[in-house]
Amino acid sequence: MKKTPLYDEHLRLGGKVVEFAGWALPVQYTSITKEHLAVREAAGLFDVSHMGEFFVRGKEALEFLRWVALNDAARLKVGRAQYSMLPNDKGGVVDDIYVYRLSEGEYLMVVNAANVSKDWKHLGKLAQGFDVDLVNASDDWALLALQGPRAAETLQVFIDVELSSKRKNSTFTAEFAGLPVRLARTGYTGEDGFEIFCAPEDSSRIWRSLIDAGVTPAGLGARDTLRLEAGFPLYGHELRDDTNPKCTHLSWVIKNKPYYGREAIDAGSCRQRLVGLLLERGIPREGYTVFAEDKEIGMVSSGTQSPVLKRGIALAWLDSPHAEPGEEVMVEIRSRLYPAKVVKTPFVELAKK
Repeated sequence: MKKTPLYDEHLRLGGKVVEFAGWALPVQYTSITKEHLAVREAAGLFDVSHMGEFFVRGKEALEFLRWVALNDAARLKVGRAQYSMLPNDKGGVVDDIYVYRLSEGEYLMVVNAANVSKDWKHLGKLAQGFDVDLVNASDDWALLALQGPRAAETLQVFIDVELSSKRKNSTFTAEFAGLPVRLARTGYTGEDGFEIFCAPEDSSRIWRSLIDAGVTPAGLGARDTLRLEAGFPLYGHELRDDTNPKCTHLSWVIKNKPYYGREAIDAGSCRQRLVGLLLERGIPREGYTVFAEDKEIGMVSSGTQSPVLKRGIALAWLDSPHAEPGEEVMVEIRSRLYPAKVVKTPFVELAKK
């Protein structure tokens, strides 16, 4: 397994290390629920150095990104970021990504760890014919995610830039206690927060500074339950090579412009749609079957017990006639059927009602 620059820090804190996408990463330090609630109520810190980073530079960098991604990078001003997806030519998705505009002709693309090689090959193929320079800098960066309602005030102590003026999806350079970093007000938890791009050799000092300031270290387990409460997909679960993005609640990412594979996506039909499920009892898990009146209508792609709602939640692919909010279905859990309702995501908004 590959190790991030923070591997020894995880062992020092007693992290339970598991394999994820070929990397040795902590699934938890104390408990998933405690780490989850720390992010919802205060601040938590994740090591996401396993993610991939590609730089896209050159005269036709923008034209290239507009062609290879569903969202429109032309809408990005310098210092702004957007969620997007890489479509294939079969009406599916190569990966979901984040794109950051660093300067007039330079962009940063962050991709999923499990897809680094696949994405790099895909982009390299499509770059032919464009005046663009692609750089795979995945091994040159460490990446920390500080997430939670107290993330900004905690980070401000160490940063030389006024954070209150930085909006969601902004990105900028700064110094963390004298160390050069790039910050982005982005994240994968549904909370406010910042992702900290830094040199691998500086990552331990930054990590320890934030932990010593009272931030809770959080592992993959809490990262997964947090993203589920927020209704965010995980590639390989909700999104795959054969997933038509227009059949998901993320269809807003598809902009009306020329892009690679558009004909296949436009021609695709939505026999099933990706929806949220809320249960009164029972904990749904990936692969569980969903029924309506004794008829199999779909399958859970991700599921958990929500630490905030204290109820089972899931993302599931259901036959389109049963995919409207308010639809009542049943989830099979260990040979028993449990009632569930189709709901809009994010789930965490339900906690406020």
